[in-house]
Amino acid sequence: MRYKKFGNTGLFVSELCLGTMTFGGEAGIWSQIGTLQQAEVNKLVARSLEAGINFIDTANVYSDGRSEIITGQALRDLRVPRDSVVIATKVFGEMAKDPNSRGLSRFNIMAGVEASLKRMQLDHIDLYQVHGFDPATPIEETLRALDNLVTRGLVRYIGVSNWAAWQIAKALGVSERLGLARFESLQAYYTVAGRDLERELVPMMQSENVGLMVWSPLAGGMLSGKYGRDRKAEAGSRRITFDFPPVNVERAYDCIDAMRRIAEARKVSVAQIALAWLLHQPVVSTVIVGAKRVDQLDDNIAATGIKLSAEELAALDEVSKLPPEYPGWMFERQGENWRKQLAESAAR
Repeated sequence: MRYKKFGNTGLFVSELCLGTMTFGGEAGIWSQIGTLQQAEVNKLVARSLEAGINFIDTANVYSDGRSEIITGQALRDLRVPRDSVVIATKVFGEMAKDPNSRGLSRFNIMAGVEASLKRMQLDHIDLYQVHGFDPATPIEETLRALDNLVTRGLVRYIGVSNWAAWQIAKALGVSERLGLARFESLQAYYTVAGRDLERELVPMMQSENVGLMVWSPLAGGMLSGKYGRDRKAEAGSRRITFDFPPVNVERAYDCIDAMRRIAEARKVSVAQIALAWLLHQPVVSTVIVGAKRVDQLDDNIAATGIKLSAEELAALDEVSKLPPEYPGWMFERQGENWRKQLAESAAR
């Protein structure tokens, strides 16, 4: 297990992060994602720590708070030293039928952090993330509230999830102008079959030194190896009961075909190749993996030992690359001379 510097901080996190969406689901969509209870979760957490994973990601809305409760209890049951693990959670989603029990207002953020700390039996959260964009609340209000949590020691770092590049860039500017804690990470969807964030988000993250946490690295199971042009979803499978995130199926099949050839040659799973591709992307800080069984987790962990060749990476890039889109194709055209000049300068 390798450890990567997290954004513009001095924190180092494991290249894999244990996701907790499968913990505690009892009804609604959460029961379709995962219904793991305490004993099963303890085994997954123990195996993760044994493999060197030092990062666990949850959210207040996962299983209506049950995921946080089970995650916190697992740390207690396993007697995990608090400073040996990085705990991340989120605020934004609706936690009660009340207009102020959602969003990114100071009101909801303050209530949300206290509730999350209580559920997880912790005195601080290492990474507190806003889970979505709130069009009703000024960014300044959100950032001032989060900065207050950092100042009080309830939160160590702050992050963002599912925002556009312009929104994050604006927030970073506000933080710098007002001297507030800044977003150090983005948690976003990214797979070999879904590379949309490479258009705007990746250049922004590279420019501003923001870390990337990848959610749903197997596209909700689509890239697990169970699916393909000749392998349709079985009744009761994740993509049947909860078809998310949206995937361009034909592009995904092209990627699966290419990954299967590589996987068969290496005698590993297709899922390992999909995860290994992400681990080869320089912008990625950590990949969040979720599992329902220890053997699934072990298969994911094994991806950290795969080093794809230049030829394999090129083959995957060829079938997964994004179609040209403005202004990207104009940047490509106008930047040709600059790229040549920079390359010549670097070669001297």
